[in-house]
Amino acid sequence: MNSRFENGRCFPLKRLLVLGMLATTTSWCMGQPEKKPAKSLSKSRLELKTKANQMASGVRAAEAALTPAELAIAQQVEVGRLPCELGDYVNVVADAKMPGYFDIQSKQHKFRMVPVISSTGAIRLEDTHAGAVWLQLSNKSMLMSQKLGSRLADACMSPSQVAVAAAMEKNPPPSLLEPLPGNGQPATSSQAAIPSSSSAVQ
Repeated sequence: MNSRFENGRCFPLKRLLVLGMLATTTSWCMGQPEKKPAKSLSKSRLELKTKANQMASGVRAAEAALTPAELAIAQQVEVGRLPCELGDYVNVVADAKMPGYFDIQSKQHKFRMVPVISSTGAIRLEDTHAGAVWLQLSNKSMLMSQKLGSRLADACMSPSQVAVAAAMEKNPPPSLLEPLPGNGQPATSSQAAIPSSSSAVQ
């Protein structure tokens, strides 16, 4: 059966006999331009690459705006793999290319954090996008989620924090809830058990 070409439409050819051989073809067209998607594809790739570079430049520009006070806080951050309670851990890595920035990762979470000035004096890092906070005290650190309102990891300790925690167990600091002696408040049971210097002399 011969194929026909009318008004720019293609009609399939069936069983075309060429040089004594039986061949099956799908279609036969004349006068239609060949499509070249390669140029458009390369153009879209170029646009995507340009946008990615612009986004990366924007991120680098935003990350470069750290104050001297924030950089001073960053120098006090304990880095490394810190074991936590319940067999968990948190890995704190300082970004060598972006001073003051830290990649903090636990078993299930990963955050990009920067120092934040705290009124309490504690070392505080935040990932404002993810709503996560890394709080470093003298004896331990903890990873918290502000969005969930819970702790993701607690009692994480570096070697120096372990030493401070051990010293605090031997010599517990005074409780902020107990009144100081000599201010007119009644003494606690522990204070009453300690004789005064005058009574000891008598």
